[in-house]
Amino acid sequence: MAFSNLCNSIFEKSVADYHVTDSVDAPMNNPYELKTIEYYLYLKNWIDAVQWHFEDIIRDPQIEPNAALTLKRRIDKSNQDRTDLVELIDSYFLDKYKDVKPMAEATINTESPAWAIDRLSILALKIYHMQKEVERTDTTPEHHAQCKAKLDILLEQKQDLSSAIDQLLADIESGKKYMKVYKQMKMYNDPALNPVLYAKR
Repeated sequence: MAFSNLCNSIFEKSVADYHVTDSVDAPMNNPYELKTIEYYLYLKNWIDAVQWHFEDIIRDPQIEPNAALTLKRRIDKSNQDRTDLVELIDSYFLDKYKDVKPMAEATINTESPAWAIDRLSILALKIYHMQKEVERTDTTPEHHAQCKAKLDILLEQKQDLSSAIDQLLADIESGKKYMKVYKQMKMYNDPALNPVLYAKR
């Protein structure tokens, strides 16, 4: 099975499972064995699904300021969890291909496999929600047509991105490309690097 097929099937399951309750506070019941790549892919998409709905909620113009601040803190935590998990998935690939000797003319990709997979996870959510818009019966024909056109583009994007991920992994495995992962350095999360935080110490 192509790796993108594995990703897409797990992402679709996660999205469907999340929307059984459609609650940002619902517990995650990850069906895959702990510390497997399947477990991490499911967790990745679940985090994305929760954050998708955080972003919807915080845009409510009637949200209370205190509730918005609490939610902003949860979004910040979710963003960090997402980044940490992407780096963990990249570690899986680094270990998987650690014995591959890159060719002399091997090149580096613009992004690592896990960051491309991150985009595929979010794309699964876009497709799900755009499909729901297409299925609505309380909208105008214009709205339906616009959403259907967007859905067609998203599905094409999924196909292209899936193909690109599989090609990247094949190139890394054959030595045509090599991986080099840079850890994210979000300075605003670090009390030693954010001047607003360290100025208060």
